[in-house]
Amino acid sequence: MATMSDIRNGMIIEFKDDLWEVVEFLHVKPGKGPAFMRSKLKNFRTGKVVENTWRESDSFNEVRVERRKMEYLYRDGEFFVMMDTQTYEQLPVDSHVIGDLAQMMMENMELTIMFAPGGEILGIELPVNVVQTIAECEPNVKGNTASGSGKTAFTETGLRLTVPFFVETGDKVKVDTRSGQYIERAN
Repeated sequence: MATMSDIRNGMIIEFKDDLWEVVEFLHVKPGKGPAFMRSKLKNFRTGKVVENTWRESDSFNEVRVERRKMEYLYRDGEFFVMMDTQTYEQLPVDSHVIGDLAQMMMENMELTIMFAPGGEILGIELPVNVVQTIAECEPNVKGNTASGSGKTAFTETGLRLTVPFFVETGDKVKVDTRSGQYIERAN
């Protein structure tokens, strides 16, 4: 059993009969009364985010999640086929588990799959940055650079992002997988 003082970001806990990830927490020590902790929790299955307040007397179960390196091979209908890089065993992963991250995944990409103690797939973790090719973007118009904003572009996987005006169709760009934002042009 874990207590309030054990809470940390990224921790997976059993709460309200489901698995939740601690997104952020704040330890509060008011002038009067006992200390408590505010936290934001994200449900692994639904993606719902809730706020919860923990008292010193509260306890919960920490869940040990197994993380395995796998390689994304191809998409087969509603499933993404992954291969264990150690055993070469193939594993189909349902598209609802991957969600919006599918737009940042490219074939032969190495990623991490998280498994619950019963073997259920909880989710995936992509590398921090991925390199993608711009498939479509608005043409660059002379004089646009003064505005300081950007233009809308679509990558080869269908990801929509805002890029600087100098980026053109066919350019390779680096994208942050946590925010889905343009970082820089890739070499």
